[in-house]
Amino acid sequence: MKLRRLAAGVLIAALLLGAGAYAVFALNHLDEAPIDPQARVADTPDLIARGAYLARVSGCFSCHTRPGGAPYAGGRAIPTPFGTVFSSNLTPDEGTGLGRWNPDEFWRALHHGRSRDGRLLSPAFPYTDYTHLTREDADALFGFLRSLRPVAQPVPAPALRFPYGTQAALAVWRALYFRPAAAGAGMDRGAYLAKAGHCGACHTPRDALGGLLQDRPLAGALVPGENWWAPSLVSGREAGLAAWPEQDIAALLTTGVAPGGGVSGPMSEVVFASLQYLTPEDARAMAAWLRALPPVDEPPAQGQAAPKAVMARGGEVYRKHCADCHGDEGGGKDGAFPALAGNRAVRMARPLNLIQIVLHGGYQPATAGNPRPRGMPPFQQTLGDADVAAVLSFIRGSWDNRAGRVEVVDVHRVREHD
Repeated sequence: MKLRRLAAGVLIAALLLGAGAYAVFALNHLDEAPIDPQARVADTPDLIARGAYLARVSGCFSCHTRPGGAPYAGGRAIPTPFGTVFSSNLTPDEGTGLGRWNPDEFWRALHHGRSRDGRLLSPAFPYTDYTHLTREDADALFGFLRSLRPVAQPVPAPALRFPYGTQAALAVWRALYFRPAAAGAGMDRGAYLAKAGHCGACHTPRDALGGLLQDRPLAGALVPGENWWAPSLVSGREAGLAAWPEQDIAALLTTGVAPGGGVSGPMSEVVFASLQYLTPEDARAMAAWLRALPPVDEPPAQGQAAPKAVMARGGEVYRKHCADCHGDEGGGKDGAFPALAGNRAVRMARPLNLIQIVLHGGYQPATAGNPRPRGMPPFQQTLGDADVAAVLSFIRGSWDNRAGRVEVVDVHRVREHD
């Protein structure tokens, strides 16, 4: 009897495993049209120009160009919580790039996350957003990339911890988190551009397996693989823009600076390499989309106040290193140095970005609309962890900011992360 029960249990487990494997396989081949080996695109000047624009505003240049390397030749290391992947070579080199690809295969990569040889691609390549691109835009991108000078540059293999880089693990991940979209369906221009630029990849929190939390879109998250906080785009206490005029939002996107604030950290690179190239019409469309995001009402951050001794020490550091630019009362200087009094970035619950800026400097991007931006020097070699914690506690606790103190251990962790 026991043997029969054991055999029945094994049979049921095998059937469940088989059904699960079939379901995963089926889900990973949804809506895939056959590849036409003769597929071609008409590489007209207009199509190539359209593709060049899309490659910029969708972030292809940033990820697929390593520092000091040839544009779009790949090899840039992209850190993730599961290891490091390296961006692919998008130039038309036949041995290491897209030289042997055709537009159907390229479309399948964007829309379905599957490579030319059928392998499942890592979601570090944001096909979960690119699946929303239209076929016309995918063909324009492909035409532009095919027009580039071929660069023979092999790309290192991914360095992912087992089992995250295996095809089985990727198939399970896709079954859990990915469905190909009806490309461009029902999306206004601003939302479409946000998908192309994969804003949610940084600004939406993820679960333990790296899947985006669909019930908390754009609610703020730690940037994958980097030690910066991408602030919430729906919270007025972080980076929500519902109260901003559209022209100021458009200016922030394309120049990196606006009357209500400026960008720093990883967002500076996004503006420099991508968003500054938005046309005025597209910048306004993205601004309208950002402004219309449904706001989330959050209570003020309640942090522990710093002791008087810490505030006194922080005040001394502030007067010595900060007051000349930011003012004795944190008012800043219009058009030059941001105000710290009443600054949302100062008052956020997480002081991570403030610590990064003090240690490594705060730099706005040099853009066509702001060619000579102001910057803040790094204090990593000038101030110790206790002084950084004290001055930030002073800033967060002065001029009605009323945010929590910064602990020395928090500064130490950021410094050690580098």
